[in-house]
Amino acid sequence: MNAWIVGLVGMSVSMQLQAGVTEFGAGLDQSVWRLTADSQIECRLEHPIPGWGTGAFVTRAGRKINLDFELSGLRQQAQTQTVSLGSMPPSWRPGLAGRDISQIRFFKQFDGLVDGQTAWTMLDELESGRMPTFQYRDWYRQNRAVRVSLSSVNFRVKYQAFMDCLNGLLPYSFNDIAFSVLTYDKNSDRLSAASRRRLAMIGEFIKADSTIDVVVIDAYSDSYGGRWPNQKLSEKRADAIKKVFLDLGLEEGKISVEGHGEKQHVASNETEEGRAKNRRVVISMGRSGAI
Repeated sequence: MNAWIVGLVGMSVSMQLQAGVTEFGAGLDQSVWRLTADSQIECRLEHPIPGWGTGAFVTRAGRKINLDFELSGLRQQAQTQTVSLGSMPPSWRPGLAGRDISQIRFFKQFDGLVDGQTAWTMLDELESGRMPTFQYRDWYRQNRAVRVSLSSVNFRVKYQAFMDCLNGLLPYSFNDIAFSVLTYDKNSDRLSAASRRRLAMIGEFIKADSTIDVVVIDAYSDSYGGRWPNQKLSEKRADAIKKVFLDLGLEEGKISVEGHGEKQHVASNETEEGRAKNRRVVISMGRSGAI
């Protein structure tokens, strides 16, 4: 019995070696791990699988801990089916048993996706020198069993770089700041303290994300004072925000600015609290990337 078969002991029936099974996985001299995204917005650790496609661990900026594993084949998934995910020992460690991790649904014409705790388990298995392995029936091969494995060879060095990247991610996502309402001190183009902090967050994200290509700035005033001075004050406020973005390196052609003066109040101007809400600038952002 060869070392590969020995490594299968303890796996469920769905993960046991079968006659005619087709194997995909990088050999000792083929195993490569690459950190293909290393920013405050996204970290991506990729592994080519010769003859099959690519696997990638991906985590993104956000308030919550997140990790996805994306299994992208050279051919699209031809059918929706349940896929067995297990952990296999490498062939040079005979006598170690394989083990089940999870049952996962792969969907027709979508990349395979593993998320949450299961994706973290896959990382742990790789770090310990084992091989996360998917087994399923391949429509392109007359529904014969196919096994796709991730190699742990050369994994650890890039894994440390990946974890360093994770520690540098921003603690908020694009959706958290894509629509922001900033407010101002009375009769001033100076932002309130909370809004200055919010603007700093937006600026930090813009510096890190080169895919942001639309920034719309709409500024408003309360109705205290004359209509014309209020119009000019709203324009001054909008221009001040525009300058912040220009100073960050955002191209002027990507920024749209308009001062609306006393128009479109969101609260009553009869109270100080209501006027404070009306003294505002609304920032809306869009981007071309799919991060």
